[in-house]
Amino acid sequence: MATDIIYGNHVSEIGDAKAEGDNLWLSNADLTSASGWELKAEGACRGEVCIPLPPARAPEFVRDSGRREFNLAALARHLGQPVVHDDKNGVWYFGEAAAQRRATLASVEAPDFELPDLDDKLHRLSDYRGKKVLLAAWASW
Repeated sequence: MATDIIYGNHVSEIGDAKAEGDNLWLSNADLTSASGWELKAEGACRGEVCIPLPPARAPEFVRDSGRREFNLAALARHLGQPVVHDDKNGVWYFGEAAAQRRATLASVEAPDFELPDLDDKLHRLSDYRGKKVLLAAWASW
């Protein structure tokens, strides 16, 4: 059964992923296509950012079981990302790292959006920057 990986806003279906308990082992090619991370000599790298992997914990991140594999779930835990998985359906979700969430919340800036009023005139939240705005939200759940 293929494994569906949701990493941020990116969804991948990986046929060769190995889910073992709370660990998700991927080849380097699958790691890159699913998450953008790549295993290099410097550690786990995504673009220009490289995260050194603690040498004492190397078996937690990397193994060679006939092919070299990387544990994406271990990296996510190391980075403070929430990870949830559904073994029955083969789905893994990796959320935003705690440091990124903290930085977003520290900015105290709501995301911009656009909604129509009763006369179908569109209003953007950013149109009211510098003014006091009351946002009321309701949901049935």
